[in-house]
Amino acid sequence: MKQSSGSSKLLWQPTDAFLKQSNLAHYRQWLADQTQLQFENYDDLWQWSVDEPSAFWESLWQYFGIISHSPYRAVMSTDAMPNTRWFEGSTLNYAEHVFRQAQSGQPAILFQSERQGPTEISWAQLTTQVAAFQAFLQSKGIGKGDRVVAFIPNIPEATVAFLATISLGAIWSSCSPDFGSNSVVDRFQQIEPKVLIAVDGYQYNGKPYHKADVVQEIIEKIPSLETVVYLPYLEEEGSESEIPSAVLWSEALRTPHDGQPRFVAVPFDHPIWVLYSSGTTGIPKAITHSHGGVLLEHLKYLSFHNDVHPGERFFWFSTTGWMMWNFVQAALLKGATIVLYDGSPGYPDLGMLWRLIEEAGIHHFGTSAPFLVACMKKQLEPGQEYNLSTLRSIGSTGSPLPPEAFDWVYAKVKSEVWLCSMSGGTDVCTAFVGGCPEKPLYEGEIQCRTLGCSLYAFDEKGEAVVGEVGEMVITQAMPSMPIYFWNDPGKARYLASYFEMYPGAIWRHGDWVQITPQGSLVIMGRSDATLNRHGVRIGTSEIYRALNLIPELEDCLIVNLELEGGNHYMPLFAKLNSGIQLDDHLKQKINTTLRSEYTPRHVPDEIVEVAEIPYTISGKKLEAPVKKILLGIPVSKAANRDSMKNPESLTFFVQFAQQLQTGEKK
Repeated sequence: MKQSSGSSKLLWQPTDAFLKQSNLAHYRQWLADQTQLQFENYDDLWQWSVDEPSAFWESLWQYFGIISHSPYRAVMSTDAMPNTRWFEGSTLNYAEHVFRQAQSGQPAILFQSERQGPTEISWAQLTTQVAAFQAFLQSKGIGKGDRVVAFIPNIPEATVAFLATISLGAIWSSCSPDFGSNSVVDRFQQIEPKVLIAVDGYQYNGKPYHKADVVQEIIEKIPSLETVVYLPYLEEEGSESEIPSAVLWSEALRTPHDGQPRFVAVPFDHPIWVLYSSGTTGIPKAITHSHGGVLLEHLKYLSFHNDVHPGERFFWFSTTGWMMWNFVQAALLKGATIVLYDGSPGYPDLGMLWRLIEEAGIHHFGTSAPFLVACMKKQLEPGQEYNLSTLRSIGSTGSPLPPEAFDWVYAKVKSEVWLCSMSGGTDVCTAFVGGCPEKPLYEGEIQCRTLGCSLYAFDEKGEAVVGEVGEMVITQAMPSMPIYFWNDPGKARYLASYFEMYPGAIWRHGDWVQITPQGSLVIMGRSDATLNRHGVRIGTSEIYRALNLIPELEDCLIVNLELEGGNHYMPLFAKLNSGIQLDDHLKQKINTTLRSEYTPRHVPDEIVEVAEIPYTISGKKLEAPVKKILLGIPVSKAANRDSMKNPESLTFFVQFAQQLQTGEKK
């Protein structure tokens, strides 16, 4: 793999004012004052945080003034991952920490959608609505440990229902309405919910999608449901419910209450929500996190690695089916205003979200790497077209951000913006690596390992390496690691997911990573989709980075098949921009680019045009499932169509696999 040379282009570094005003600087001063601990630089602080995890996490408890209704006996137990217990004896509530940040002079939520212009929801309104919906849930017998699920877009009602649920100690779980019914049932059925909150449909790319029939099917297939709350999102307010016996959302909010939510104190490790793996090859794993674990982790990341301050406006483009939706809600813990958008990021054009920054006065703008790449390829110049004066940081996640996109941000968006590329996942509902307000930012690199995250790159021998590409591993427990997978006796699926590769308690995350001598990082893509090219490991992200330089390509996917006799076949599947033909000239351009940017081993054996690249609903390319299909594994075992954004795209690969097997393709 091509490795960081240590001479990457410097793109950003903090000013003295930025450094002094950062939350991280405040924390470091607090540490010095309270504990006499002083550190020369961020890397020394990070080293202490992983060498002394008990002292570090206890310092966060004290620094953030965690509200606990009973004392803890110890910060962490001596049990190895995944059985480490945290702050045993303490009782708290995540939602209580949200509402202690209520800011009377600013909105709690700013909302906009394809169907609706900007709407403000004050902290007073949010408080009243949460209290009302909490009272409704209580009237239906919902309490500690009960599950409340939602089939709902990224709208304020989702935030209200979420906060009302967890304030009672009940457990939240949500899916976006672009999920198919089987995909929703596969997720929710596992946790046996009592309450379902559902909409009649949603709008995307200017087109309404009616979902009443899907809601009815979900209800029929989940027998544990006792109450359905129905929100007519597509229809006018006041419309009657299309679901018999359902309670309208507006009616639920009329439940008598005393105006303030109550907060049920729960143990630190009490479940707060259930998230789900993509489920590309089977039933999604029901990943369960704790109130205390994500509370500490979210306060840490948003404070020190995103530098969010009270009164700022925080946005991340997401749906309720992705962990970033939960992460957005966490900005309320910092007294920030969360900005929600429901709709397509490309409707009516790719400038939509950049306009939103201007109109909503967003300080922290989060998106996916593919969105930034798409804007780059369309040669957008947001900094010229829009007033981005409020914009302090741009967050990017979902897949590795190529160096060219880093350059584009600084050339065409804002030269002084802080670009916080991050990587983590649903597994921990945070990032393992991300932004650091104290360190310089170099092209194509993530700034740091986050505090308290003992992350290393392991080589084939299971030894930590620097300056080389290796398996990303975590060697010590973090509070936001899952407490368990729902309905997973003996933690069998949990252990199989993270702890099978290395002896001892070492979490293998499934990414290739390179840690530079300066402590920055480069993510090379998923290790389970690695291109093993005649014994040389190639990260798929390297291929995609190089091909981002070719404007004729809209998207692509590459796999490598290890065949009998030591043979290899590495096809590149290319989706072309409108009006472009895959002729010999374009093929040569692709091959020359890969050879010049990397090595001859990066050049595919064949370039194949496709109409669509297969993606999960959460925006991940299906590299591993496509490889399985091409190796002859039936599509029903290789991929879960219900977890996909475009399941029809697999038809091409099934036909292509048949050609391979019959010898029509060599």
